[in-house]
Amino acid sequence: MSTKAIKPTESELEILQVLWQKGQATVRDVHEELSKSRDIGYTTALKLLQIMFEKGLVSRDDSSKTHIYQAAVSKEKTQKQMVGKMISTLFSGSPSELVMQALGNHKASTEELDEIQKLLDNLRKG
Repeated sequence: MSTKAIKPTESELEILQVLWQKGQATVRDVHEELSKSRDIGYTTALKLLQIMFEKGLVSRDDSSKTHIYQAAVSKEKTQKQMVGKMISTLFSGSPSELVMQALGNHKASTEELDEIQKLLDNLRKG
């Protein structure tokens, strides 16, 4: 397999979110979780998981009749990769434009603003 990072599709990201939250899950578990927010067939969830396995995005334990899947990529690494790509392509390489857009369009809680301020303070120091 290539060492180049694989960019998950939107549907694959939804599945990764389920796996990051649950740790591991069967196709049925993933299907039931995704069905709470959108109309998705069981066979579609199965096919997506099979494709993700081939891409190396998930690992699969097939030692029993029911296959158990878990994320093979970390949430943090995936976030960094996708945000980096977004900054370079959508915000002309400017992290501040991304932050201003995000904070301008979404109300941040006091706790979130405090966390952002701490991060900014640490970046200034170091």
